[in-house]
Amino acid sequence: MRLTRFSDIGLRVLMYLARAEQERLVTVSEISGQFKLPHNHVVKVVGALAKQGWIEALRGRNGGVRLAIEPNGLRIGAVLRILEGNREALDCEGLECFLAEECHLREALRQGLNAFYSAMDAYTLDQLVDSGTGERIVQLHRRFGQSRPAEDLADVTLAEADAEVFG
Repeated sequence: MRLTRFSDIGLRVLMYLARAEQERLVTVSEISGQFKLPHNHVVKVVGALAKQGWIEALRGRNGGVRLAIEPNGLRIGAVLRILEGNREALDCEGLECFLAEECHLREALRQGLNAFYSAMDAYTLDQLVDSGTGERIVQLHRRFGQSRPAEDLADVTLAEADAEVFG
């Protein structure tokens, strides 16, 4: 199984926010810059994460995002089910398949996918960042804050994401 880029970005955003210092909001530009991701992709993912209530997005000049839940309560399998769209591994409906009546492949793949999500449910967001990964995120976040004047930290707000997040 291969995760979509959307899920990859979503996990990175959540991990980053789980370890970012909460005294200042994190901008979409900071996240996209830290991971070298397209700004528009991060905006869309942030909108989806906010819609789920996992992050809080604040509008305006001093806007940004922050984690809205405790990292130890968010199961990675649950996150992936939402971000991946709970799709099947194989789209049998979109194909004209002569094996459809006798085929067990679809069910086998469904069970495999469920096993994958169950395995991911064994991990929380907190566990993903409770290591060297978390320390690296803290370093990146601090370095970003030190490299830009405080008044510029919120220069890129979530105005582009307003429709996704709030509308």
